[in-house]
Amino acid sequence: MAAPKVAVVGAGVIGLSTALCIAETCPSCSVTVLSDQFSPNTTSDVAAGMLIPHAYPGTPIHVQKQWFKETFSYLFAISNSAEASEAGIHLVSGWQVFKNTPKEELPFWSDVVLGFRPMSEAELQKFPRHQFGQAFTTLKCDCPPYLLWLEKRLKATGVQMSTRKVTDLWELNSEYNVVVNCAGIGARQLVGDEKIFPVRGQVLKVHAPWVKNFIRDGDGLTYIYPGVHRVTLGGTREKESWSLSPDPGTTKDIFERCCSLEPSLRGAQDIKVKVGLRPSRQCVRLQKEVLSQGGVKLPVVHSYGHGAGGFSVHRGTAKEAARLVGECIADLQGSSSRAKL
Repeated sequence: MAAPKVAVVGAGVIGLSTALCIAETCPSCSVTVLSDQFSPNTTSDVAAGMLIPHAYPGTPIHVQKQWFKETFSYLFAISNSAEASEAGIHLVSGWQVFKNTPKEELPFWSDVVLGFRPMSEAELQKFPRHQFGQAFTTLKCDCPPYLLWLEKRLKATGVQMSTRKVTDLWELNSEYNVVVNCAGIGARQLVGDEKIFPVRGQVLKVHAPWVKNFIRDGDGLTYIYPGVHRVTLGGTREKESWSLSPDPGTTKDIFERCCSLEPSLRGAQDIKVKVGLRPSRQCVRLQKEVLSQGGVKLPVVHSYGHGAGGFSVHRGTAKEAARLVGECIADLQGSSSRAKL
């Protein structure tokens, strides 16, 4: 069989990192990324890019932990390299604070991040409305630079990028041997998955260079994440809302909530408002499927539905998707050598 041709549909963080893992683990493959939108116009460009996992109710915890661990290790290595600045990856320390002590004082990822510990009484004095907190150091991706860095790595490994709107995976059958579906919220139309739904997120990107520590309310709604150039203030989680228009009332509410956690933000300048639709599902869909029409088969690997946690697990799920692509190719090569016999 000639060099297998693989199409990856979607150019957010999941699509790009999956394409990179496939190119790295299967150098004989010809890989193409197909998407109607590339950075800076993807949902991933709006994301805060903090590595604090979001739990998926339908995915076993040990699997989620493995995905997070692989992603953390991968980005930690980049943060310790000369490419850290270009890739937009840096370590950031801070606090997750709770109004009431959570049932789980040790989240499943506590031994993956660095220096995880309960907050001291002295630290908690900074947050008079909260009675419990956790301090740790994690990684932050500045998303647009990271996506551009991934694209550069892909081009260096010979991966093609093509601007194309795919409306049906079957239309790729004549050109590609395996198709990888990383369409995010687009999977709802593309493969008719009714289980995926948008969770609208509105965030503010502000200039406040004095803010060095992240602060996250334990409910996950209010957060302050310092990046290299701007601080991300959030946020909202609006289920089933498809609106991409910023809401001025929401902007005011986010700003007030963040100022109550960090009063110095009242001096923030140059406030930009961004909206993204998180592709949410009870569990990430990460599996193989063989589409069939009139005796013709098309192997597909699905990897979508990462919701609010895409950045925290992107490398781990990309490695798993690449492994499934390898299985599809082995099956194809097996059937083509059997056909010759």
